[in-house]
Amino acid sequence: MRTNHPSILILAGIAGTSAWAPLALGNNPRLGVSPSISSPHHRPIHGSTTTSLSAASTMPPLSSHYEEHLPIARDAMKFIDDSPDPFHAVKSAKNALENVGFVEWKDDEEGADALAPGGKYLFTRNKSTLVAFTVGSNYKPGSGFKIIGSHTDSPNLKVKPYSKRTTTKDGGAMRGDSTCGRVLWRRAVAYVVRSGFGSEWQGICEGWGNWQDSSGAYTYTYLLLHYSLECELVKIDQAILRIPNLAIHLQTTTEREAFKVNKEDHLAPIIATAVKDSLGGKDDKNQKDGDEWMKHQEPLLVQLLASELGVSEKDIVDFELNLFDVQPATLGGVRSEFVHSARLDNLASCFLSLRGLIDHVEDGGLENDSDISMIAMFDHEEVGSSSATGAGSPIVGEAVKRISHALGAGTDCPSIYDRAIQRSFVLSVDQAHAVHPNYAAKHEKNHGPKMNGGMVIKRNANQRYATNGITGLIVRELARRAGLPPVQEFVVRNDCGCGSTIGPIISSATGIRAIDMGCPQLSMHSIRETMGVKDFTHGLALFRAFFNDFSSVDDSIEE
Repeated sequence: MRTNHPSILILAGIAGTSAWAPLALGNNPRLGVSPSISSPHHRPIHGSTTTSLSAASTMPPLSSHYEEHLPIARDAMKFIDDSPDPFHAVKSAKNALENVGFVEWKDDEEGADALAPGGKYLFTRNKSTLVAFTVGSNYKPGSGFKIIGSHTDSPNLKVKPYSKRTTTKDGGAMRGDSTCGRVLWRRAVAYVVRSGFGSEWQGICEGWGNWQDSSGAYTYTYLLLHYSLECELVKIDQAILRIPNLAIHLQTTTEREAFKVNKEDHLAPIIATAVKDSLGGKDDKNQKDGDEWMKHQEPLLVQLLASELGVSEKDIVDFELNLFDVQPATLGGVRSEFVHSARLDNLASCFLSLRGLIDHVEDGGLENDSDISMIAMFDHEEVGSSSATGAGSPIVGEAVKRISHALGAGTDCPSIYDRAIQRSFVLSVDQAHAVHPNYAAKHEKNHGPKMNGGMVIKRNANQRYATNGITGLIVRELARRAGLPPVQEFVVRNDCGCGSTIGPIISSATGIRAIDMGCPQLSMHSIRETMGVKDFTHGLALFRAFFNDFSSVDDSIEE
């Protein structure tokens, strides 16, 4: 049947997205994205044009309920982009805290007593773990600790101690890497921006894995300057490395179906071609005269680090280098309802706990607070937390003891200290698994959290999570008082294994009650993960309520 409306032939189709190449929406008011709230990461596709269609302009605009949630989501995206590894995450958090008046607490003999009600303090361990806390103005010995715990590390690739691996027969200089944490491998599509030292490539390359066919950069270096050891952070945003996948055309049918990655042989990134003079750099002749450690380092890598830091190559005595994908976080979905980013697990939780504590300070929360409000961001959760900077270390327990002692409730007053422990509570916040629409059967049918649906409480009958009936009730009541959607629940299917996190570790080591919870997301441990923009708002509101209302909720529960 013919109508008076003009026919429209769509030639370009609808742009699709994968974990590798999130769609960046432009300033299209019909999609609920106005120029005033456009993402700084949104970029138009080169060479694209837009035609105004009169028929389409008569259609009502698509309404969006997500616009009010975008500012906090963009703040989180910037924090994540600035924090490619635990060292930079701690640096970002420390800078934000110092900007609102937090001071570093030297918890040695001289600084241990330098605490006072109304104060704001922080300390770090190994530059990869951070603890920050405020002392309520109405604090009295025996008051409790309100703690939000998270972790700064994410699964990634680290440079091995000897970075020079080999030169391939075809002239590719390669480097040795170790995997850190459980990395998810699967088929994906990657957009190649740069490879090697600035060589330009444009196009879509099909590859395997969320880590293969990724472009990486480095962080963290140790320097020996004037016979004293100094530690310097370095963040190289240029895509100087690439882990190329074997083309699908060179794989057998069996290999394509099975896809097994040999983590030793198949994950060596290419840093450059082996033609020494083509890059204008030095060969490794000079390094052969150096120490034994330097002899085993990739010369181009050492040159790059020295150049970035403005030091001599001989000043570099060691490094702890992490690879990260250079693609920044971006908004996605037709109404910008999602965030696609690396390291949402668990930098989203780090950011929200940090923001929650800062808001508690700036909103005047200390004036009526009688407790210690604390955030703890640990390293090494993805590899078990059993380290000097992990949640399995004495960091939290010792902090509680030293802070209590400095404020008059130390180990010399055991009854007061024990009362403080009983009045304390830990929100162990780590990302949760949202229902995957393509794999819904992987979830227990009555416990399927949804993105943009609110925070998720995680439970496990075998104590893989620390949640119990009372701690779950406390969080649900906090959410109710904050006017949030009902907290969602997650349990694994009985025929699936269950992961764990820092909640049971801290609770068993300190005796402090705890709950495990987090924001729902997809593609956990992928190099590119997805969560809902509303859940940043939900998480921040819950953390604010925790710092403000926990004591009153806790006091209302009769045991």
